[in-house]
Amino acid sequence: MGKKIGAVYIGHKKVEFCVWAPFAKSLEVVLKNTQKAIALTKDDQGYWSKSINDVESGTLYKYRLNEQDEFPDPASLSQPEGVNSWSRVVDHSAHSWKDNSWKGRELSDMYIYEVHVGTFTSAGTFEAIIDKLDHLEELGINTIELMPISQFPGKRNWGYDGVYPYAAQDSYGGVSGLKKLIDACHDRGFSILLDVVYNHLGPEGNYISQYGPYFTDKYHTPWGSAINFDDEYSDFVRHHFIQNALMWLEDFHFDGLRLDAVHEIIDRGAKHFLKELSEKTDELEAKTGKKYVLIAESDLNDTKLIKDYSEGGFGLEGQWVDDFHHSLHTILTGEDAGYYVDFGKMEYLAKAFKQAFIYDGIYSSFRKRTVGNDPQGMTPSNFVICIQNHDQVGNRLLGERMAELVSFEKQKLAAATILSAPFVPMLFMGEEFGEKNRFQYFISHNDPDLVKAVQEGRKKEFEYFFHSHSDAVFPDPQAEETFKNSKLNWDFKQEEQKSQILGFYKELLKLKKQGAFDLFKDQNVNAEADEEKKILIVSAGDDNSAITGIYNFGSSSYSEEISDKDNLQVLISSADKKWGGEKEVEDLLNSGKITVPAEAVLIFRS
Repeated sequence: MGKKIGAVYIGHKKVEFCVWAPFAKSLEVVLKNTQKAIALTKDDQGYWSKSINDVESGTLYKYRLNEQDEFPDPASLSQPEGVNSWSRVVDHSAHSWKDNSWKGRELSDMYIYEVHVGTFTSAGTFEAIIDKLDHLEELGINTIELMPISQFPGKRNWGYDGVYPYAAQDSYGGVSGLKKLIDACHDRGFSILLDVVYNHLGPEGNYISQYGPYFTDKYHTPWGSAINFDDEYSDFVRHHFIQNALMWLEDFHFDGLRLDAVHEIIDRGAKHFLKELSEKTDELEAKTGKKYVLIAESDLNDTKLIKDYSEGGFGLEGQWVDDFHHSLHTILTGEDAGYYVDFGKMEYLAKAFKQAFIYDGIYSSFRKRTVGNDPQGMTPSNFVICIQNHDQVGNRLLGERMAELVSFEKQKLAAATILSAPFVPMLFMGEEFGEKNRFQYFISHNDPDLVKAVQEGRKKEFEYFFHSHSDAVFPDPQAEETFKNSKLNWDFKQEEQKSQILGFYKELLKLKKQGAFDLFKDQNVNAEADEEKKILIVSAGDDNSAITGIYNFGSSSYSEEISDKDNLQVLISSADKKWGGEKEVEDLLNSGKITVPAEAVLIFRS
């Protein structure tokens, strides 16, 4: 079990072709330059393979099934002419890696920055990101997370409609550009993660079912039939996706993977696909001597994902925590539509600050059932939190970012909350300078019926919004303008407030790296909420010092008495004039009181 699938360039104009097609009666590889059709040989597991000479790197090819239809390779490494056309042979040895001394880093040491390649820079390529590493280093980021890059239709897409999991998007720069970016990241001390999608494939250019039972009708996901992880022939489907994950880590030198919506990876077998993936990644670590991290996106609040194998867990390093985002977002904006109805309480934010999960076995009125389990015993570095990400911004109808939804002061308050919390922080590109260009949902499909279905589906999803915002203009996902409007504006330094909030983020990240907020990681941290005043007070201490954070989400200033002003050290105050506030720090410490203005935060050590 477990052949190396795809077109593997061995060297000296020799390629090993291999594809799994258990029901095919015949299978040939067709080389475009010579129009030769060369028969492959089938083994008893359904793999068709053959080593073929006189095939150069860059050769275009397809597979012909049953002497009739021709399709691209489901394990194609490159689709230079798009998702419906020829696959291309890639020679991995063409890139000479320069990062042999790089060993990766633990998730607990990561400060993550989520990037959409196409909109992060004006050029929208892998190599263009290299020019922004100075900015990210100055900010204090050490890890970049790329949204999905597997080949998708057209030239603009979020990436979740990818149909070739092995192929790096050609319009971004393909294999060559991606490897240059990863080398540059490691040379500068940056880790780089990749968002991968193993719960579905996009609809356009999706020919994988022509080869075999890669999907099953036993289960259905929001995107249709589920990928076959536990039905008949599932061993070979699992191998297809596990080999893909290991390829990104070993052949492309990624430092880890973010696994999209794992609650839609449906597997009722004795060993879940995610556990098998985790075990295979461990084996790769032992082989390469490098550290890799696997981070799950899940809305189930189930610690099984991150628990150790010995406790019946899957052994993943971390998971995204929506609860923290939703709690903070609802308090900041007052929004309560949809799933936000389950949040909005100050006590929930206090709970999230202490243990990440709010729904830890309590009833959800939105889902109308009990959700989650108890995260006690898990370390804070198991949880990745954010105040913005591609989903929470882009899946709003208009794609408004936090900077458009809340005041300048609340932006700083949100930044301080996430970066002083004990978990692994993730920023969404541009949030550090208060970007107001909206990040909207965009596609570039070629099938007019599919385009129409996406447009109409998007409108239907947001019918409630149009009822209350009759003047709203629908951002057409297919329109190139929607994509262009989502690009970052890098001229932000001309605006004073954007420079001020960038400075505030830099200071927070510096403090976090220095361990200024480490006491908040203690399981005995005290977090108290005042619902009426909209105040969160977090405190922790040891034998040497204590730290207190006062987070004022209310519209009035908050004061409390202090006994020893002289031994109090302010770590950060969002109301400070140097961050665009209206107060000097000394003004907040008068007459035996400490005062925190409305929509502000003050964190101090004593």
